[in-house]
Amino acid sequence: MADVNFHEYDSRVDLDICLAREVGAALEIAIAERGHASLAVSGGRTPVGMFQQLRQMRLQWDKVWITLVDDRWVPPTHTDSNELLVREHLLKYHVEAAHFVSLHTGAASAEAAVAELEARLQTIPQPFDVLILGMGEDGHTASLFPCASELEIAAAPDSTQSVVAVNPSTAPYARISLTLAAIAQARKLVVHLTGAKKRQIFEQALANTCQRLPIARVLDAARGPKHVYWAE
Repeated sequence: MADVNFHEYDSRVDLDICLAREVGAALEIAIAERGHASLAVSGGRTPVGMFQQLRQMRLQWDKVWITLVDDRWVPPTHTDSNELLVREHLLKYHVEAAHFVSLHTGAASAEAAVAELEARLQTIPQPFDVLILGMGEDGHTASLFPCASELEIAAAPDSTQSVVAVNPSTAPYARISLTLAAIAQARKLVVHLTGAKKRQIFEQALANTCQRLPIARVLDAARGPKHVYWAE
């Protein structure tokens, strides 16, 4: 995919520092141009170092809205919660002033929470100024899993929904996720990858024109600049 900007680094520390600077700069530009900024982030182990770099930056965090790209349908105090990870590693120090929008509600299921979360996400300035994705070894991104029966609804490029409940058969927990349509509108889309295997899977996903995996579908649909940040 020729319009994907690939950034390669010698170490994960270098990647974390440089990506945090790029995210911070994009948020600063958004605040200067529109008076506010919005950031959607992913969970997992990969972004932790970047979060720890980003939280040290002296931005006008009180003008920034932060949410998750997706989360497991577990309480925010659960060890597998992406929200817990973000609270522990990003929403500290200067970033405590930001407006965090949770993807968890008191509903009994992810499906039952969709309407409330749709309304909640409308409070965030959109399209997102920066949206950061990861990728699984099955080519999933956000919680858009190839195995999920909800994939075609979640990945419809013309969907008017911002959020969808997903029940992957190859991963634990029900999920709540931004839809492909909501992700694709981001002003700056970043895919954050580490390791040789993830890079190989990513390149194979983009090269396979017959069966488009979710990561490739998202990049196909993305309207703004697309960047991949990778280190071994």
